[in-house]
Amino acid sequence: MKRVTGIGGIFFKSADPQALGAWYRDHLGLDVTDWGGAIFKWGGADSEPGMTIWSPFAQDTSYMEPSSASFMINFRVADLEALLSVLRAEGCKVVDKTDTSEQGKFGWVLDPDGNKIELWEPPAGQ
Repeated sequence: MKRVTGIGGIFFKSADPQALGAWYRDHLGLDVTDWGGAIFKWGGADSEPGMTIWSPFAQDTSYMEPSSASFMINFRVADLEALLSVLRAEGCKVVDKTDTSEQGKFGWVLDPDGNKIELWEPPAGQ
């Protein structure tokens, strides 16, 4: 069974996400969008379709809870429900909540250090 198929995004807290985004845009050349993040589309003949998101969050966001870490890694997965089932059976701390939106299906697990890891099953074709 395929588990992680790539990094879907890197998310972290910032005291001033807009200023930080501007710094990354101005100094490192990231194409920071109006919503504050940058999209890196995958390419190449041997690559599956997809993208990786870079996005700072407000310092007071609750999105990374219950983790106290200032970051969260989002991993692309092929079958969210199957993987969450396997992780539960393996004794992992799976967050008892999932979410579905136009961006796909999302679930979460805490790693042994208490970091919240987001698992993302993108919609077909992404």
